[in-house]
Amino acid sequence: MEPLERGWVNEGHVEKFDEVAEALRRLVKKSGSRTKNVAMALPGFAVITKKINLPADLTDDELEVQVESEAAQYIPFPLAEVSLDFCVIGPSPNLPDYVEVLLAASRKEKVSDRQGLAEAAGLNPVVVDVESFAARLAASRAIERLPNRGRDMLIALFEIGAQTSRLQVIRNDEMIYERDQNFGGAQLTNQIARHYGIPFEEAETKKRQGALPPDFPEAVLAPFMEEMGQDIGRALQFFFTSTPHNKVDHVLISGGSAALPGLDVAIMNQTAFPCKVVNPFEGMVLSAAAQASVGRGGVDGTAYLVATGLAMRRFAS
Repeated sequence: MEPLERGWVNEGHVEKFDEVAEALRRLVKKSGSRTKNVAMALPGFAVITKKINLPADLTDDELEVQVESEAAQYIPFPLAEVSLDFCVIGPSPNLPDYVEVLLAASRKEKVSDRQGLAEAAGLNPVVVDVESFAARLAASRAIERLPNRGRDMLIALFEIGAQTSRLQVIRNDEMIYERDQNFGGAQLTNQIARHYGIPFEEAETKKRQGALPPDFPEAVLAPFMEEMGQDIGRALQFFFTSTPHNKVDHVLISGGSAALPGLDVAIMNQTAFPCKVVNPFEGMVLSAAAQASVGRGGVDGTAYLVATGLAMRRFAS
């Protein structure tokens, strides 16, 4: 992991290309990896996705032409300005002799930004994914460890980021609801800064290093976790009022702040739903270097959910 200065990347947009490219070069060098092929991701708001139904008897070439024709109806800018891809999900559940196709499209400059970053670091970008897709792929391993391998369960997956957190509600590998929420780990840093009268950057450093005063757990951390539990409870209420559902079977949390000790209990107390922290490395055999890296700087494996999902594309069919 390599830290970025505030403002270098803003809400998924790369604002300081040269600085971010140099950070990526440092990261690759620090990792010691000789792998050059990489998978990268765009934030969900930068990608348009749509499921469509097409005749099952189309050849590959005919399918591609039909997808482009259909895509023009859903994309609000010229196809010449778009990077477009699609995959056949399987037989259409409601239309015999049709298949369900997922198409994904993004402005070419968004893809080019990611591609340029990789190439500037001497890497070969072979996949550009969507962050939420990658997160679901990594979380699928945790879902499979639930009773009955999680089949027919409503799973609420929260990725707790710095400024925002993403909720995905999943059932049988399909996302049925998604929403970004305005809460995250930076709130804890702000509360540390206010409580101890120190700058934000110093508060962030001390939080990561575990170098805070003895009263921190009771004076700052406990109220923050209660507040986080309430935020997650409100996010679930949004889901319940927007859909026919009134409960979830399990809450999964990941992201940098998900490793805070006791956060899963705080969420269970606020929501009354079972809650589990998702460490995407659980059940994996890690090299000595990886074991030494995870947890360094106060960052737990929970921060690597999207990265792990992207790496798993190496094994995805």
